Amino acid sequence: MPQGVQLAQIEQIFEILDRRGISREAVIIPLRPQGSGKVSRLSNGKLEIIVPEDLPFDEWYASLEGTIAHVYPT
Repeated sequence: MPQGVQLAQIEQIFEILDRRGISREAVIIPLRPQGSGKVSRLSNGKLEIIVPEDLPFDEWYASLEGTIAHVYPT
């Protein structure tokens, strides 16, 4: 299992952000996976997307767009 979030994974996340019209500058993606992952809106209004360590990326990614829509409606 990779130690950090891979560029290809970030690019997949960017595809969702672009499709939803969310600026990449409004998003924080930590480079170290954590737990089962998390999507949240920070107090500064930015969207934080934490890639999971405990789940396969593709499994988590399949529900990511719906999670983003719930946390950060556009």
